[in-house]
Amino acid sequence: MTIKVHPDIESLSPYVPGKPIDELQRELGLSKIVKLASNENPLGPSPKALAVLAESSATLHRYPDGGAFKLRTALADRWKVALDQVLLGNGSDEIIGMLARAFLAPGDEAVLADNTFVIYQMEVTAAHGKAVIVPLQDGRHNLAAMAKAVTPRTKLLFVCNPNNPTGTMVNATDVETLMAKVPDHVIVVFDEAYVDYACDPRFPDTLGYVKRKRNAIVLRTFSKIYGLAGLRIGYGLTTTEIANYLNRVRPPFNANSLAQRAALAALGDEEHVAKSRALNHAEMAFVREGLAAHGFQPYPSEANFLCFDVNRDGRAVFEALLREGVIVRHIHGSWIRVTIGLPEENRQFLQALQAVLGRQ
Repeated sequence: MTIKVHPDIESLSPYVPGKPIDELQRELGLSKIVKLASNENPLGPSPKALAVLAESSATLHRYPDGGAFKLRTALADRWKVALDQVLLGNGSDEIIGMLARAFLAPGDEAVLADNTFVIYQMEVTAAHGKAVIVPLQDGRHNLAAMAKAVTPRTKLLFVCNPNNPTGTMVNATDVETLMAKVPDHVIVVFDEAYVDYACDPRFPDTLGYVKRKRNAIVLRTFSKIYGLAGLRIGYGLTTTEIANYLNRVRPPFNANSLAQRAALAALGDEEHVAKSRALNHAEMAFVREGLAAHGFQPYPSEANFLCFDVNRDGRAVFEALLREGVIVRHIHGSWIRVTIGLPEENRQFLQALQAVLGRQ
């Protein structure tokens, strides 16, 4: 039997996540492995979230609150928006898929950068839309070029800020110029998964556009600084109208009960967030210095990772680091991305990198 599939789906490649620690242990028989590939919080979840999880097993036979009232109310209070402007996703990835399904008809366009979060293009293509790719400029979104790429068929425009995988930021002035040029028929998607790590005072207040009823949505996640990547929960803040359409394609019970409870607890643990941010800031400076000692110049990063050009076969460096027990992310060509970990993890990475470079 021959299976027929739409050419758009045929053209897609499956998403390849960072290699799990267990898999590398099985393959190479290594006992000490450091994973710095998936931009996870090395401190783990908030202790308050862990305490809630320990108490939640008694109700696992019940479906979760499909409307996630408590968590959505807390998020609405935190960000000073109405309850019906908040929606949850199984990770913010799922909300990206909802946007594509809700707003793209076949042939409609979505504008995005050429070196950004791969899920944008994947979801746009799966919805039979057309991804209009705009090159980065010095590792940053070229917002002026993205605005020029908008046509009457454009329905979505994605801005990943800070950008994954480069870690770079577009500032408030650049975003204001973009929003002045983007027509009303375009929904601007501000994906801010790493916003809690950003320290630059010029970071844009994108939620202000939502509050002024512009066609925009701000995506956030509990997977990064909150340390809940394994529970898969993210959220979007948008206008009531946009949220209403997204809820029409949102699967029922898409935010599980453990994720809702842990996220609610984590949201109130400002101490853990501050500790995570401080660790990242200090250790990023250390890793940056270590890379500079080898002549590498990472992009300026407002996230929890560094992206740099190894000036040689990046795949070969990635694989050699695996054999040293260090998992990083090969982006493409000669480019590598490394997550900022605990002090001992970062030292192991730099030692492994020195050993690898010494053999090449």
